[in-house]
Amino acid sequence: MKIRKLLAALTAILLLLICITACQSQKAEPTSNEASDDNSGIFRFEDYESDDVFDIEKVDLSPELAQKCTSYRFTYMSDGLKIKAYISIPTSVFNSQKPVKCILYNHGGNRDYGKLEDKTTASLCAVIGNRIVVASQYRGVGESQGYDQFGGDDLNDVIKLIDLCEDHFSFIDMEGFCCAGASRGGMMTYMAARQDSRIKRIIAMSAVSDLFQSYESRDDMKTVLLETIGSSPEEDPEAYEKRSAICWADEIRVPVLIIHSKLDERVSYSQAEALYEKLKDSTDCTFISHDDDVHGSHQEDFVTIREWLDQD
Repeated sequence: MKIRKLLAALTAILLLLICITACQSQKAEPTSNEASDDNSGIFRFEDYESDDVFDIEKVDLSPELAQKCTSYRFTYMSDGLKIKAYISIPTSVFNSQKPVKCILYNHGGNRDYGKLEDKTTASLCAVIGNRIVVASQYRGVGESQGYDQFGGDDLNDVIKLIDLCEDHFSFIDMEGFCCAGASRGGMMTYMAARQDSRIKRIIAMSAVSDLFQSYESRDDMKTVLLETIGSSPEEDPEAYEKRSAICWADEIRVPVLIIHSKLDERVSYSQAEALYEKLKDSTDCTFISHDDDVHGSHQEDFVTIREWLDQD
């Protein structure tokens, strides 16, 4: 009788232990969403909030883009101003949990014309595939504080973002750090590379490289430049020279990929031609041209861009 009671007690204890173990196992197993968050590890951008980086908000992307990357809007401080920015991280890198190379993209336009949209960095990240894409809205653009100076103090916003990439975002590998830009963004890219040796590669699409020529060729650009820079080339030639890579091409010593359409009506193809003639003597420069009037990139350009970036 005692043996039966003892066996019954041991059986009850064993069943209790099995239930406790099962409950703990079930509790420890994350849901698919929780697993995804855990797997993001060093790429979990919300963890990088600080006095310099804040107002972090995940971007609601289209299903197609959401499969390829995760994007965030955020605010950072530059010269005491609150500057808006975006970052997109490829989904394919989450499992690696290792720092990834980066492209800093400089958008074109002036003030709110040409500003970054929610899908801008995500679209670039999706077609490039294996690099993080980060971009500044610049001061005076969108909800950023300050005034757009078209390559004046707003260049500091680009340099500050590079600082954050190097010192704050531990998931970014600074090796082969690339700056890319379209139109006015190409101008910003050349200027940043002249000033900052951390930039190791340049991609310039329909880029402004001779602001003197841009001023003379389009009446609407005269208005834009007078309003943002505050002077004409005759009144302040130094302001135009520092924004014109054609004037200091020999100071660019990193590989450059130039993409420009021959019939571009916004930024003359002749600017790209003239700069290429100077750059090819001082650095490794690749020039891709198109026989159309597209201002910006073509879809097929990204095959070339990926191959060119893989030369790192």
